[in-house]
Amino acid sequence: MSRRDDQAAERILRHWQTEFPNDRLAHLVRDASRVLAKSLQARLAEYSVSFGHWSFLRVLWYSEGLTQRELSEEVGLMEPTTYTALKAMEKKGLIERRHQGGNQKNLHIYLTDKGRALKDELIPIAEELNEISVRGLSEEERRMVHYGLLTIIRNLFEAGAVS
Repeated sequence: MSRRDDQAAERILRHWQTEFPNDRLAHLVRDASRVLAKSLQARLAEYSVSFGHWSFLRVLWYSEGLTQRELSEEVGLMEPTTYTALKAMEKKGLIERRHQGGNQKNLHIYLTDKGRALKDELIPIAEELNEISVRGLSEEERRMVHYGLLTIIRNLFEAGAVS
């Protein structure tokens, strides 16, 4: 870890452990998410994969042939953002866009062999990072965190707080 990362970790931990231990849960979830994302981003960079492309790859590894709109919805990003990412991924040789069945309107997104091959390299990295992140938690505590976060998501959708 770099000195800057050490300082950021100290600042976040000090905030939660001493300065504002009872701050809102939303802030804690955001901080945890940011640290996880930054950690994954550093690991993905070793494979020349940006964090932004990770979300698309994860979906495509399990569901190729989606349209750009479907992929945007799956990942939770706006179509212009998706378009820009897909263009960059195509340039890197990770995906290809094809028309299907004579329909010239919709382009369907498929992984190339290079994009497909990354799955075997990147999934273990993400799994290892996940294991590191829950180190020190019992199996029951892990299940509770998982359940708690899913409940938060469900509650916010049910309350109409998310569209």
